[in-house]
Amino acid sequence: MVVFASQAITSMAEFTTHDAPAHTALAAVFQVRSGALQVLLWQRARDPFRGAWSLPGGALEPEETLEASILRHLATKVDIREVAHLEQLATWSDPDRHPDRREIATAYLGLVPLELDPHVPEDTRWFPVDELPPTAFDHGSIVLAGRERLRGKLSYSNIGFALAREAFTLAELRDVYAAALGYDVSATNLKRVLLRRGAIEATGARRSHGPGGGRPAATFRFRSRRLEVTDPFAAFRPPSERDDASEDA
Repeated sequence: MVVFASQAITSMAEFTTHDAPAHTALAAVFQVRSGALQVLLWQRARDPFRGAWSLPGGALEPEETLEASILRHLATKVDIREVAHLEQLATWSDPDRHPDRREIATAYLGLVPLELDPHVPEDTRWFPVDELPPTAFDHGSIVLAGRERLRGKLSYSNIGFALAREAFTLAELRDVYAAALGYDVSATNLKRVLLRRGAIEATGARRSHGPGGGRPAATFRFRSRRLEVTDPFAAFRPPSERDDASEDA
């Protein structure tokens, strides 16, 4: 009986190991580039979906945390070693999301600020989120989920620090928010909202607009470069959903 029980346990372990789903870590890394919110994609070199664009990421190693795994994949596969903000987005577990095996994917949201221009490999490109190419697996849906998470957090937190330059004019910050939110934003209202919440502060410096001239503009910075909830009940809304009095719910 002891031998039989041992064999049964061994068989069950083999069954469990054989049928355990693979687990991958993925990253939807966003940056405002050329006035648009863009996401980093790399081209798959093997099946399934050979040649299709996909989110950077890969298998979770046995001794790795998910965050350590995605940081490793970003560094080794697409040479992204600096992100201003990284957070877990969600887990995708549809049994049919991978055509050949059972695979669970945990995705992360990553943000790169304007002042960085990461060198990426030849098989990697930035794509405007509104102009995504056909993607492998369910990666297009993950990109859109990441954008919605970002848009929500722009309303009630200081997460703009991870997209903007370290020091910026209000016009520059407005352009960052407009690119991420997908609609025009008033620089005056943005200043009022973020100053009232204590999210930004004046640097005391001014910056010229460039060769075109004009009065130098005051520059600002985020008071903290770590994520903070500044108003849990606030929401930025598109022009069609708000009156002229406020951008802050």
